[in-house]
Formats: sequence, C-alpha cells, structure tokens
Amino acid sequence: MNKLDWTTPLGTMTLAADEVGLCGAWFAGQAYFGAGVDLDQATVAATPILRRAAAWLDAYFAGARPAVDVPLHAAGTPYRQAVWTALTAIPYGETATYRDLAQAVGGGARAIGGAVGHNPLSLFVPCHRVVATDGALTGYAGGLERKAALLTLEGERVVAGRLVRA
Repeated sequence: MNKLDWTTPLGTMTLAADEVGLCGAWFAGQAYFGAGVDLDQATVAATPILRRAAAWLDAYFAGARPAVDVPLHAAGTPYRQAVWTALTAIPYGETATYRDLAQAVGGGARAIGGAVGHNPLSLFVPCHRVVATDGALTGYAGGLERKAALLTLEGERVVAGRLVRA
C-alpha cells in the first residue's frame, strides 16, 4: 500500500493505492478517515496510480469535468459496492437523493446513507452529489461546507445548506 498527501483548495487529501488501484481518498479530518486501509503501514510514494489521482484532482478543482480515469479499488461489502457504483452514475453538476439511490439499489434511506457516508473514495466516487429529498445538504463525511463548495464548483446553487433550483 502506498499513500500520498495532496493539497486541494478544500484542504489536504490523503490518497492511498495498492497495485490494483486507488483504495482511498480522504480529506484531512474527514469522518471514517483511512477506514479499510492501514495507512500507518503505507509507504509514502508517488506511484503512477497516485500521480494520476493527483492530476485528476488538480483538473477537477480547476473546473474541468475530467472523466475518472484512475483505476478504483475500494474495499466494502457487496451492498456498499452497489451503492458506490450507483454514485458513479450521478453526472457532474447533477444530484440524486437518498430516495433515488434506495429505489435504484434497494434498501432504505438509512442503509443508503450509511453506505454513502462510508465511501472511501471522496470525489472519485461522488457522494457529495447526494442530497435529501427537500434539497438539504446532509451527511457528507468531509463536512457540509466542503459539500456546498463542491456542489457550487459543479454549478449548483447552494443557499443556507440547501440546493436552490431556478
């Protein structure tokens, strides 16, 4: 396992990868930071996968809409994997609700929320694009201010912790 700390406009992110792909991408201080990965045993190294992930982050924060071309290799239960796959189908600049995901994947809103919250690949698997049915920004492990900033970067209008539709 290798890791790399990368500076973004929203704070430092720790990236972790094995020989297969990116296993984690967490903001400093994020809930569940490093879950499922032994970061203490990881070697600090800018491997090709980690360099690709860092370049993707730079492009994303520069306002580009880069396709995720980094191989992903997150560990999780089959249910969480299904939810994370559904998250990757939410297009840049759009959102889905927990209810939408529950209808697509199965399970209740709480189960969906748990899987979304434990997503180890922040931004690469866009859990920040999930909102409450009423448009409220809820449940982002990286913090609601970051969630609002990410949605704003993608062209959404956020006022007082809620999406505003024109």
